[in-house]
Amino acid sequence: MLRRVLENRDAQTRQLQDAVTNVEKHFGELCQIFAAYVRKTARLRDKADLLVNEINVYASTETPNLKQGLKNFADEFAKLQDYRQAEVERLEAKVVEPLKAYGTIVKMKRDDLKATLTARNREAKQLTQLERTRQRNPSDRHVIDFEESSTKERYRNLYPLC
Repeated sequence: MLRRVLENRDAQTRQLQDAVTNVEKHFGELCQIFAAYVRKTARLRDKADLLVNEINVYASTETPNLKQGLKNFADEFAKLQDYRQAEVERLEAKVVEPLKAYGTIVKMKRDDLKATLTARNREAKQLTQLERTRQRNPSDRHVIDFEESSTKERYRNLYPLC
């Protein structure tokens, strides 16, 4: 029975490892792409600000009617860039930062998995030792019972909910 539990736990551990690796790969890629998108959007906003300034410089050299029209256009275009700035800030705060946080979470989960694997390997060695004891001394029930109970006790201490 204990072997079956260990095999199920092995399958679950492999599944968790695959999930962590998958998240690590894809969330890292998503974070990089979103960050690049935010940087490009910010660069576009910067270029638009340069365009607004140039329109204002050009407007100062023109006739009053054209000057007024160009100033109004530059003001409206600047307002659009204010929205773009808000978009950049929102993306940074609501998308990129949470994705960055997953890097730390994935590292912690990988460490947890490593600790679980170490415990599982220790447990497997203990079970192997118990099997060897059973094979060497099948008639020595006292030693076998002692090792079985100590193995089960360690199992309960490691996995109290199981």
